[in-house]
Amino acid sequence: MLHANDLQHRFYFVERAVRLAAQAASAEPGLPRELRDCIELMDRHADNAREVLQSADDARVRKLVRDLEILAERARRICNYIPTLSGQIKGAVTHMHSQIQELKRDMSV
Repeated sequence: MLHANDLQHRFYFVERAVRLAAQAASAEPGLPRELRDCIELMDRHADNAREVLQSADDARVRKLVRDLEILAERARRICNYIPTLSGQIKGAVTHMHSQIQELKRDMSV
């Protein structure tokens, strides 16, 4: 497990990637409801992440990362199956997914 400071620093990049995906989703006309819901839920998780990280509760932190990973994977799959989505939303979702994967790898979850 990463040290608390390293974890918070690393999570900053995940949080930023989630925010960028949320912005891209807002700008995307005709975004499928499932993808919009998925990204909004990830955004809420990112909002709650500071509290979870400050709790230093290893189980809660791991659950947060697993939940984010599941949602990011779902968002990525949706993007892969809908060819009409813009490159902006696809790139934002791919970036978000990769940031979560890197966090997971660094944590050895």
